[in-house]
Amino acid sequence: MEDKDILVHVGQLVDEERVLRARAAGRGLGEDEQARLAGVEARLDQCWDLLRRRRVREGAGEDPDEATVRPAWEVEGYES
Repeated sequence: MEDKDILVHVGQLVDEERVLRARAAGRGLGEDEQARLAGVEARLDQCWDLLRRRRVREGAGEDPDEATVRPAWEVEGYES
């Protein structure tokens, strides 16, 4: 997977997050939608973390493809 593929996925997740947040502001979210929003947020954290680690590896002259997705609990809520 290349950075551009990860960024496309990030864009899709951001679009879905916006839809869910707009729905939440308008009428609130049901239990399933709340769970989906939490999942989208966690996946976004994972994608951003993976991109950062790929870029660090590449900058250090290492293979960026050796970076793997870390578990959501490890990266969730990560502040850059």
